[in-house]
Amino acid sequence: GQLLRLTAAVPGDTAECGVYRGADSYRICDFNASLPDASRTHFMFDSFQGLSAPTVADGTHWKKGDLSSPLEVAEQALVEFQHKVFLPGWIPDRFPEVEDRSFAFVHVDVDLYEPTRDSIAFFYPRLAPGGIFLCDDYGFASCPGATRAVDEFLEDKPEKAISLSDGAGFFIKGC
Repeated sequence: GQLLRLTAAVPGDTAECGVYRGADSYRICDFNASLPDASRTHFMFDSFQGLSAPTVADGTHWKKGDLSSPLEVAEQALVEFQHKVFLPGWIPDRFPEVEDRSFAFVHVDVDLYEPTRDSIAFFYPRLAPGGIFLCDDYGFASCPGATRAVDEFLEDKPEKAISLSDGAGFFIKGC
């Protein structure tokens, strides 16, 4: 919630990669609905089939199919919100459908190297100045690939990931 509040005046929509059962998307949609114009659309990307196959970069904690939850569970959790779009499928297959949009807040919670890398590469140039990119898995021992993907992507960028005390990491897009 604190990071979302920092984006109240930032133009653009919101997105989540890795929706699971919709709890984080609920918080984002609720925040968007509280804004004076309430016009932000929240875009949700998830396979709804669990994780893709981990690579060597991901360690041994996860297996293909872990964290599977049906689309209907997330749809039911978010039924009260209007400005939302579910884009089921594997990351990054559905990203082209929002390539013309800009984003104020992007939450990535996909646990693995490749989808985290693909998500940051797609959303970084579409993040509005002052927009926030939050990687839920950043810094967790169980998600070394996600941390590596963020750090590698930001190596030649002015932004650097800031670790949160309870896990996760974020950056604010510069001008």
